[in-house]
Amino acid sequence: MFKKPIQVKFVRLKSLNLKFILTILPLFVLFSAISLLLLSKYDSQGEIERLTARVGNLAARDAVRLRFSITLATLILGLVITLVSSSISFNRIVLDDVSMDFFRGCITTLIGPSGCGKSSFLSALNKLSNLTPTCGVTGEIELDGKNILADKFSQRELSQKIGMVFQKPNPFPLTIHRNLDLPLKEHGMSCRERRNQKIEAVLREVGLWEEVHDRLHTPALHLAGGQQQRLCIARALVLEPEVLLMDEPCSALDPISSRVVEELIRSLRGRLTVIIVTHNLAQARRIGDFSAFFWTHERVGRLIEFGPTKVIFDSPLRELTKAYVTGISG
Repeated sequence: MFKKPIQVKFVRLKSLNLKFILTILPLFVLFSAISLLLLSKYDSQGEIERLTARVGNLAARDAVRLRFSITLATLILGLVITLVSSSISFNRIVLDDVSMDFFRGCITTLIGPSGCGKSSFLSALNKLSNLTPTCGVTGEIELDGKNILADKFSQRELSQKIGMVFQKPNPFPLTIHRNLDLPLKEHGMSCRERRNQKIEAVLREVGLWEEVHDRLHTPALHLAGGQQQRLCIARALVLEPEVLLMDEPCSALDPISSRVVEELIRSLRGRLTVIIVTHNLAQARRIGDFSAFFWTHERVGRLIEFGPTKVIFDSPLRELTKAYVTGISG
């Protein structure tokens, strides 16, 4: 029989007497200060890796410890995106009852077989699903505490907060410079000098500046595939989003280009929250801080298990997860 996915539940006390509140308030303030101090220290790639390794070690093969480790990550890292009982449909339900959290500054990999709703899941996070008339999204998807499905988030505002990189490189049929200049102008940056500074900075960040600085005004479509994908990543990063969604960004690239893009993704740890769909389990294990495993049951995608990547791959709680990550199933 199909088992429901593991979900972390928090009990909220509905009423507290004044004496108890006055007792715990100083402790809460102290704990918050310590959490902020810890968060300020976990702002680099190496520190985030060490933190998630500790969280993974705490989780072990125990559901109670897993809940505790995720609670710990929530307190120290903070949440960026939270989903509560979210479902996605295209005339029929394709992904049902997903509840999970994405932690600030961490890389979360989404794994599972084709057709289980991973790409549809990504499109719902930045409301690109709205472009498909037959698509419906229910439940709650919160970005920094605001439900993007209920609140009046414009697509323009959301595209600045949540960047997107697709499976196949899709630069605009414009020059390299215009690919980055256009979104900056569209989002209100009128100063040309400032735009040029940001363009140079982001091209350096993705490792393209030395390769293209002398041909910025040539067509972007003349670049090699790996260069085009890095340009698309730069186009997403130039708006300084909080979250970067990536739908199999290395699947259409050769191994050398894939390694370059993978190293770039790892370099974003601590700065951005990265959510990446990948069918490459070795890649998911290498770059992920947290992982979510999806599966289909009766043609409906479901979240089977979510937790630290170390737990998902080394000691998963579900037998189905274990079968998938070890290559027995899927």
